[in-house]
Amino acid sequence: MTGWGGSYFGGPQAQNAARDAGLPHAGVPGNLRKQVEAVLAKEPEYPEVEVDFSHRQPQEPPLSLRTFLWPHRRSLAVALLLVTLETTMMQTGPLLTQIGIDRGVIPGNFGVLLAVTGVYLASVMLHMGSSLMRIRFTGRLGERLMYALRIRVFSHYQRMSLNFYTDEKAGVLMTRMTSDLEALTMLFQEGLINFGVQALTLVVITTVLYVLNPSLATLALLVVVPATFALSIWFRRVSDRYYDLVRDRIAEVLADLQESLAGIRVITAHNRRPHNVAHHTNVVVRHKDANLKGVKAASVYGSSAEAIGIIGQAIILVVGGYMVFRGSLTAGELVAFVLYLTAFFAPIQQLVQLYNAYQQGQASMRKLRDVLAQEPSVAEAANAKELPPIKGEIVFENVSFGYSPETPVLHDINLQLSAGESLAVVGPTGGGKSTLAKLIARFYDPQQGVVTIDGHDLRTVSLTSLRQQLGVVPQEPFLFYGSIRDNVSFARPDASTAEVLEACRVVGLNELLERLPHDIATQVHERGASLSAGERQLLALARAFLAKPRVLVLDEATSNLDLHSESQIEAALDVVLEGRTAIIIAHRLATAMRADRIAVVEQGRITEMGSHAELVDRGGHYAEMHSTWMAHAT
Repeated sequence: MTGWGGSYFGGPQAQNAARDAGLPHAGVPGNLRKQVEAVLAKEPEYPEVEVDFSHRQPQEPPLSLRTFLWPHRRSLAVALLLVTLETTMMQTGPLLTQIGIDRGVIPGNFGVLLAVTGVYLASVMLHMGSSLMRIRFTGRLGERLMYALRIRVFSHYQRMSLNFYTDEKAGVLMTRMTSDLEALTMLFQEGLINFGVQALTLVVITTVLYVLNPSLATLALLVVVPATFALSIWFRRVSDRYYDLVRDRIAEVLADLQESLAGIRVITAHNRRPHNVAHHTNVVVRHKDANLKGVKAASVYGSSAEAIGIIGQAIILVVGGYMVFRGSLTAGELVAFVLYLTAFFAPIQQLVQLYNAYQQGQASMRKLRDVLAQEPSVAEAANAKELPPIKGEIVFENVSFGYSPETPVLHDINLQLSAGESLAVVGPTGGGKSTLAKLIARFYDPQQGVVTIDGHDLRTVSLTSLRQQLGVVPQEPFLFYGSIRDNVSFARPDASTAEVLEACRVVGLNELLERLPHDIATQVHERGASLSAGERQLLALARAFLAKPRVLVLDEATSNLDLHSESQIEAALDVVLEGRTAIIIAHRLATAMRADRIAVVEQGRITEMGSHAELVDRGGHYAEMHSTWMAHAT
């Protein structure tokens, strides 16, 4: 199933089936190619992006609405001016209606009525123009804000160490970049500006109400404001709790979804699809229940606020009508007052909805703030120096390490590799072999002891200068969606076509490239799903070889290859490893035997060290492994 070119996903049979179905290798169905090309032709050309990235945690204040918006205060001030203009134009209608009734309709002055109508239409046009300008300006401002926040969060993810990703579910991290940012998008693009519009509307209407009739305005506010304020205090306390719960539940939904998609082959093979549907249903139900609790609180708040508004209008209509009968208020003033009072409750209803968006945005902001507050465990020192071109001498001095302090993995490791020497590390699973490789690449820092390259403590050099001179081939290679060339030249995007082809030739990829429809320009599926396990490993080796590292770490890089592919890789290793320091975490003794020295790691300690012949003659654990391997080989 996983041999050279014979996997279910990438073998000749799969490719023939793809051709029969009109599908190119990892491509688009033939009948859709013209449509795809037409869409791509309309895509704009984007300029080269200038990246400002540092491995060091930036000194930034904790994320909050105030700290995030403060750098954009001038743009926000312009937005506020546009909001003021829009709100002013929007609230001229009832006042013009009052003038039209009192000075036009009742006296029978048709000229005044026409003039008021003309001013009304002009105010509507001005309102439309100011609203258009405000929406366009605030839309661009909101997109700039979200762009900055997305880059900040993604850069933080890139800065974090490996333990951050092993301790946190990928789906939860995706939630921070998707659902949480979408909630903030709604808050920035619609919530905050609309909040300003509605709040300013309340101020303008309140001012006009007092101008029309102070006593009636005071009565209206005494009926509405205290009850609405008490209701809002209750809703704030309840919604804070519910919206935090909703953010946690949506993170669980996306985490479960991501895990199910990533493990779909295992799920299918073990017939777990019904179980997974049931499990995901339970996760979604918890999210639904959390949402319903928030909806219930919002429904109580919204309906109660609406009832308060209706009661207030009824009281004003009765009292205002009595004042008209007495002659202390004109009919036009009462109509204008009622219209303004109706407009007064509309912003309150809007503010209820906006407060929901605000609470959701604040809950998302808290989640993002917690993520951004975490610091990488493998931090670049403030005074880190550039690592000069290295020869490749590696030294472990009394190194102890554990992924958690309670369970150490390596104990007091002392090891020295000369420049250009190759060392194979063998031993039982879980003994600490791969951990040695991770410490050399500084994926982790030892709790005790020092790891040096050419005498430089890895903790004192910049991460970029270190990893530019290292090549790492993990046990499970990862291929990105893109072409064969993109994946091979991943560490050296500026590599020429000839260099990419040479790297492919060295590792024995010629047969694969000959079968592909577009050679190194052929697209591969995400994670290399269209290739066999062995082909993915060969591409990962070609990627490392093309990087021309001074130190090469192979973490069981031949464990997924068949015998034919393994022999090709071993021949390529003789060429590629020449003159380079190499750490080879070996699963197969055939690979370990080619190294200059072999270290046997058991229970976190180096128990044997020497050449293949020396260790066989010593009669220890390696000799037992060799005799077992020989027995199976024959």
